[in-house]
Amino acid sequence: MAEHLKGIAASDGVAVAKAYLLVQPDLSFNKKTGADVEKEKSRLDEALTKSQDELEKIKAHAEESIGVEEAQVFEAHIMILGDPDFIGAIKQEIEDKKENAEAALSDISNNFIATFEAMQDNDYMKERAADIRDVTKRVMSHLLGVTLPNPSLINEEVVILAKDLAPSDTAQLNRKYVKAFVTDVGGRTAHSAIMARSLEIPAVVGTDRATSLAQSAGDVKIAVNGVTGDVIIDPTAAEIAQFEKAGKDFIQQKEEWAKLKDESTITADGKHFTLAANIGTPKDLQGVLANGAEAIGLYRTEFLYMDSSELPTEDAQFEAYREVLEGMNGKQVVVRTMDIGGDKHLPYLPLPEEENPFLGYRAIRISLDRQEIFRTQLRALIRASYYGKLGIMFPMIATVNEFKKAKAIFQEEFDQLKASGTPVSDDIEVGMMVEIPASAVLADKFAKVADFFSIGTNDLIQYTMAADRGNDRVSYLYQPYNPAILRLVKNVIDSAHKEGKWVGMCGEAAGDPIMDCILLGMGLDEYSMSATSVLKIRSLMKRIDTSKVVELAEKAITESVTNEDNIQLVKKYIDLD
Repeated sequence: MAEHLKGIAASDGVAVAKAYLLVQPDLSFNKKTGADVEKEKSRLDEALTKSQDELEKIKAHAEESIGVEEAQVFEAHIMILGDPDFIGAIKQEIEDKKENAEAALSDISNNFIATFEAMQDNDYMKERAADIRDVTKRVMSHLLGVTLPNPSLINEEVVILAKDLAPSDTAQLNRKYVKAFVTDVGGRTAHSAIMARSLEIPAVVGTDRATSLAQSAGDVKIAVNGVTGDVIIDPTAAEIAQFEKAGKDFIQQKEEWAKLKDESTITADGKHFTLAANIGTPKDLQGVLANGAEAIGLYRTEFLYMDSSELPTEDAQFEAYREVLEGMNGKQVVVRTMDIGGDKHLPYLPLPEEENPFLGYRAIRISLDRQEIFRTQLRALIRASYYGKLGIMFPMIATVNEFKKAKAIFQEEFDQLKASGTPVSDDIEVGMMVEIPASAVLADKFAKVADFFSIGTNDLIQYTMAADRGNDRVSYLYQPYNPAILRLVKNVIDSAHKEGKWVGMCGEAAGDPIMDCILLGMGLDEYSMSATSVLKIRSLMKRIDTSKVVELAEKAITESVTNEDNIQLVKKYIDLD
């Protein structure tokens, strides 16, 4: 009998295929005392080496199939394997208690996880707990000689069902055979959902009971609609036909979107808006060009630092920036200066332990404090400017003085390079991220000194709502359409336009159709998103008459009270199907 479920639509697309239940293996063990200490430590070292080899391969595969940015989660896992505190504690436990390696690994891992999970108000620490749990599972599997599920071995068309998908599971999915996946838990901003969108695999998450229902149903088919969030376990023939038709319609729609690759983004009433893409490294350039993005609105340079065992040299940075600027052939590339700190750490650049690293010593605060690092990056960028159209923006700007100080350092380096005869562009724009409520409120003051703004919605929303978007208990407060957020965004746009400056958005919301309908009405100039979202949004914008959405935007910030009010408001104005 067919079971109908409603989950969170995490990745577009429709599929019907045989169910494949991804079950984690039994990793239970017998605790032993009186063990041979050296032998157990040797077994642990061997398991750590095998785990690292696996993670290196998964990371390399993920960089090719998903993108460098999404693959960075595995760098954190590899670092845990070399963490002297974590590994040292396990070996000390073996020595002190003469336990077998499995018992010591389990004891120490549970202690670390419990410590991190006790910090309920700190999502960074909670993520570290999840990372340790993932890594421990892999090391334990090697100690026990148990093989973890390897989704890359699937060689028939299936829909995967799982309680949750770890990043290492998702990174191994083969698009040829995995037609979709459904999970019991998760949200749109979970690693697995983000990876699914990059892989273009339909996904529905947060169904609560999909795996238990599938287990009861046995060998059945699953129908998945990643656009609506609908899932049917053991669908009827009529339902299969309905989903298959929806799947064909979606593929046809994607083919229509592909025809827009070389077109400008022009609305129904003839206005041009720029659709840009976010990238992490030069390797992402291919996706930008393949999807017809008109610019790069966010080049996250921190991956240059995270992929290195030491601070990257000026020449190494110059080559990376030049490759992207040349590759874009005159289209603008906006580069964000180093955004280290928060959840991004460098093993060779120790940062102080902080109660709340997201509100601490990070991004432009480090750059202004450690100017030798900042100046090296700016020199590399200024030299690369000769090869294309460059914009530079500073992250986490909170005060006008911070921006002025950063821009003054840029100007000093620019003047010195030019005086030395180094070829540079005289047309570099210097702007800032607006991701702190203080800078959004004072946008009129910032607009007098910055060349442009780029609104980072992920941080702006969580700082405005005082809610960490990764914290399940308060994730309902991640509300991009909340009138409070929209009023801040409108203030930024109006303030910039009064000074003749342009405004972009590079956060998750820029690729959201509902949000874009409101932003068009507000007059946002540039929308920067995942490259795979560009053509879908271009198709939407070509259908919109901006004169109609101006009224919509006005109602969204003056009449609406809730996030949900604005979802309904947009649906009244625009047919998003």
